[in-house]
Amino acid sequence: MISNKQPFDWAPTPELIASSNLTAFLHKVGETRFDDLAVRADADPAWLMQEVFEFCDFRFYKPYTQMLDTSRGIEWARWCVGGTTNIVLNCLDRHRGTPVWDQPFLVWEGEDPQNRKTLSYREFDAEVCRLAGALQSLGIGQGDRVGLYLPNLPETFVAFFAVLKIGAVLMPLFSGFGPQPIVARLNDGEAKAVLTVDGTWRRGSPGVMKSVLDEALREVPSVQHVVVLRHLGDAAPCPMTPGRDHDWASLVAGQPHDLPTAEMEADAPAVLLYTSGTTGKPKGCVWTHVSFLGSMVTRDMHICGDFKASDRFFFMSDMGWMVGAMCACIPSYFGGSLLVAEGTPDFPDTGRFWRLVQDHKVTYLGVAPTLIRSLMRYGSEEVERYDLSSLRITCSGGEAWTEAPWRWFFEHVCKTKLPFLNIVGGTEVGGCNFTGTLHHPLRPGSFGARGLGAGVDIVDDSGQPLKPGQVGELVLRNPNIGFTKSLWRDDERYLESYWRTIPGVWVHGDFAMRDEDGLFYILGRSDDTIKVSGKRTGPSEIETLLTGTGKVSEAAVIGVPDEIKGSAIVCVCVPMPGVAADAALQAELSQAVVHGMGASYRPRQVLLVSDLPKTRNMKIMRRVVRAVYRGDSPGDLSSLVNPETVAELQGKLAG
Repeated sequence: MISNKQPFDWAPTPELIASSNLTAFLHKVGETRFDDLAVRADADPAWLMQEVFEFCDFRFYKPYTQMLDTSRGIEWARWCVGGTTNIVLNCLDRHRGTPVWDQPFLVWEGEDPQNRKTLSYREFDAEVCRLAGALQSLGIGQGDRVGLYLPNLPETFVAFFAVLKIGAVLMPLFSGFGPQPIVARLNDGEAKAVLTVDGTWRRGSPGVMKSVLDEALREVPSVQHVVVLRHLGDAAPCPMTPGRDHDWASLVAGQPHDLPTAEMEADAPAVLLYTSGTTGKPKGCVWTHVSFLGSMVTRDMHICGDFKASDRFFFMSDMGWMVGAMCACIPSYFGGSLLVAEGTPDFPDTGRFWRLVQDHKVTYLGVAPTLIRSLMRYGSEEVERYDLSSLRITCSGGEAWTEAPWRWFFEHVCKTKLPFLNIVGGTEVGGCNFTGTLHHPLRPGSFGARGLGAGVDIVDDSGQPLKPGQVGELVLRNPNIGFTKSLWRDDERYLESYWRTIPGVWVHGDFAMRDEDGLFYILGRSDDTIKVSGKRTGPSEIETLLTGTGKVSEAAVIGVPDEIKGSAIVCVCVPMPGVAADAALQAELSQAVVHGMGASYRPRQVLLVSDLPKTRNMKIMRRVVRAVYRGDSPGDLSSLVNPETVAELQGKLAG
């Protein structure tokens, strides 16, 4: 159903559709329309994954005997039963003896643009094998948990694959963590070893990491070995604990450049990646050797997202977030290349991010809304200075968009021509719940389609599907190959977190809507829901109005109890540079909400702050803002990248 009320901001050309991976996949399965494929995939997700594995040439040592086993219930679905494989088999070993082997895989640049390094697949694999052999020499093997506390360096990605190659379980840790979040994760996973670095360059200054880890390890008795990379050299002290700490370079010296990859059960744990919980300790999500590759890498980013072997991927993130694994696996699986950049996107100059795209001829660029909100503060002139013509596709993920930054990126980076594919999922699902494709048109912040085969739906509180235009809970009705395999040693919390709100249905915790043209939208976390005078809305709708004034770069809108309306609106905003944080601005922002939403939405209060609480993947933590405002416990704060914002907000409220 096409509406004449609002035009699409982007629509695919017939040529783009014809040349897409999605069209090739449709031809393979005998379909001509995406909607028909989606219906068939939802009816039989095992059939879909069989077709995906064939289309993407997924490698197994031993073929599986059963694609999907739900005999224990949908919550405990098993995939590729009886089969053996390894992520390294599919991402590196598959390229041996092919022309890809001597092509560039990883291109790295430090904060100093003269500091660059390029590794071919052959060279990169040799480093993986040497480190894998070194880990085995320490007695680390299948099933052992190994922490990764590293910044964006080539060795970070070498370590990613080396741990998986020997069948150990990788535990990525955000490189900006302080001691306590490290303690919580390493103790929960009972890590046997940690790979780390003396430190990293942050805005021209050395930032130590080894000493932070040392402080944490005083409370982590399970760690027997620490492998330390010297990156800063004489710029930072690096004390070594005899018997526990090992110099990376010395340890890998003399190790063979070739090593067999461990043959693992397809459903064996491969990655233990933590996501923050609303209360208590963070949740340990478990990816297997088949789950992340089968969901995000092949189904979502290759078939729907159109990543090709000719692409150079760049998504400036951290290995401690899901995007780190995406950067490692997506280009390597398909024989593409990856750009890795140490440091921040706006140092040593505010145009650094765009220069990286230009200089390294990035073709497939990933961004997060928070990144764009921060870069647009420097003005469109910074973008216009650089040649971004290498770009073929852009994509975004991490949180809901507001209209102003979406349009800024689409106009100044995409030039209103490039596809800007929005994807959303989560660590717990290992892939996309909604996705953009080269077959679907776009509006600001929209998604073109549901994730294939997952039974994605938008429902009311009783689990009944909602009509277009109605806001409800995002749920998944099917077993999804990407689902976390329970939570690490906590089956009860797994069931309580995802499966018991609506029995037999995965409730993801996102607030979603479909418009009359079939496009989908994420409107924030469902626990961020605001109900004013009987009408339920998501915070992003109001935040769009606030950022649309051009006076604030970011906003967090929360609902607080109100005796008459049920909830009242509170807006916490970050003024743009040069904009006075005064009563006049507060009044202007309040009026913008009233003008856009109506008088009943007049904010109870507008607070002006220097920054908003964010997680390591730069999601705004509205629940923290709400808890601080109400004087409640904010729950798990270990994943906050900027905990000082909590104290600032508390100070504003006290004043």
